[in-house]
Amino acid sequence: MAVQEVAKEIAVGDAAPDFTLKDQDQKDVTLSSFKGKKNVVLAFYPLDWSPVCTGENKCLTDDFPKFDQMNAVVFGISTDSFFSHKAWADSLGLKQQLLADFNREVVKKYGLYFEPLNCGKRATVIVDKNGKVAYVKVQEIKVARDDKDILDALKKLN
Repeated sequence: MAVQEVAKEIAVGDAAPDFTLKDQDQKDVTLSSFKGKKNVVLAFYPLDWSPVCTGENKCLTDDFPKFDQMNAVVFGISTDSFFSHKAWADSLGLKQQLLADFNREVVKKYGLYFEPLNCGKRATVIVDKNGKVAYVKVQEIKVARDDKDILDALKKLN
C-alpha cells in the first residue's frame, strides 16, 4: 500500500478536496453532494471520548438550530471508527453526524494530520456552497473551538 503524503494545510480560497466517509450509522456522506445547497462545517477533532472533544461536540449539538438557520450542515470528523462514533454519539445524544476518517485520508488531504497522536488536528473548516474553503481555524490540540467564531463566519456567507 502506498504511503499517502500529507498535503499542505488547507487555506481560505482553496477548492475543498472532495471525500466520501461513513457516518456513525455506516451511511456514506459525500462533501460534493452539498454543493449549491448548503455551507458545510467540518469540525475536525482528535478523538472520541476525550474530555475536550466531548465538551466541544455537546456544544455543537446545543447550537444545532443556529447552524440550521444559517443554512449550514455540521459534521464532526475524527480518525475513530464508525463503531466508536456510534457509541459516543448515542451516549452524548449528539445531533451532528460524525464521520469516520479511519484511514486518515481526509485529514491528510486537508493537511490536518497530527502525527504524534496519529489523528487529526483540532480544526474547523467551512466549505461554502460553491465548494470553496471560506474559513479555516486550526487550534492547539487541547483547546476547544468556539461556536461563536464559526457562526460569525457563516453569517458572512449568507
